[in-house]
Amino acid sequence: MTRRIVWAALAAALVTGSASAQVVSITGAGATFPNPMYSKWFNEYNKKFPKLQINYQAIGSGGGITQITNGTVDFGATDGPMNDTQLKDFQDKRGSAVLHFPTVLGAVVPTYNIGITGPALNFTPEALAGIFLGTITKWNAPELAKANPNVALPNTDIVVVHRSDGSGTTFIWVDYLCKVSKEWETKVGRGTSVNWPVGLGGKNNDGVAGLVKQTPNSIGYVELIYAIQNKMSYGKVKNAAGEFLAADLASVTAAAAGVTMPADFRVSITNATGKGVYPISSFTWLLIPAKISDPVKKQALKDFLKWMLADGQNFTEPLAYAKLPKSVVAAELKAIDKIQ
Repeated sequence: MTRRIVWAALAAALVTGSASAQVVSITGAGATFPNPMYSKWFNEYNKKFPKLQINYQAIGSGGGITQITNGTVDFGATDGPMNDTQLKDFQDKRGSAVLHFPTVLGAVVPTYNIGITGPALNFTPEALAGIFLGTITKWNAPELAKANPNVALPNTDIVVVHRSDGSGTTFIWVDYLCKVSKEWETKVGRGTSVNWPVGLGGKNNDGVAGLVKQTPNSIGYVELIYAIQNKMSYGKVKNAAGEFLAADLASVTAAAAGVTMPADFRVSITNATGKGVYPISSFTWLLIPAKISDPVKKQALKDFLKWMLADGQNFTEPLAYAKLPKSVVAAELKAIDKIQ
């Protein structure tokens, strides 16, 4: 479901304190993965600068990339970095570059509905790839039974649920599957949209969560906060160090601990090495044009980015997102100067 969030934003220089000051409007669209976080940020920022409003539509990362490229919004949001072809398309259409700004760290979790109470199920990389490829079709299949020896798994068909829209959550999920399964990489590959071998499609994280909740014997993937808010069961995933780990603040933070961040901030941290790492973790990004002709909007966005990287990070953990590493924050603060 598309949710329109009006939040007030950004720059003290833009709201001079005059009671007659005009409200300035900024629009954005994109990822649902960080939408709960963005909602909180935008509401908090609204308390500071009520004369500057931003309308954000959580339509999925694919839609966010399309809209910022076409110039129909002031900023986009995505959980999968734009690829080189998309960057060139933006350059050709807009006459300038687009900049990626990481905002928080989050996790995508396998959520399921099989009527079993008790500890979270364990999922190996092979099991997740096989389920979504359609080669593992029963809940009590050997790959699942071996990882869950003390669980009476049902002899029922697995119902796969995936995203139907262009999705950064999908990008994170399939980027991980590509790294752990050569068969997935060659047959399906990466992208915000892929040709799914099996399954039912749901729109946005909310749609997938809803389908899993109402469909017995189903499994899907959602951003962690959607599983928590919907009181859904979600599994532990075996990481590169051989540990079965649930997504939480510590395991998501650990996934970014050893990251070498490139200058353009486009990086993947799925299947990261090391102990204590949840393997389906990712940054999520705001997409900001490098050239913004409206000086008011330009200053507003720059000021919000600075707030987001400072005070804004203090709001992350209650919503199950992890703070950005300090080194990434420092690099982003310098990159803000590239917005002209």
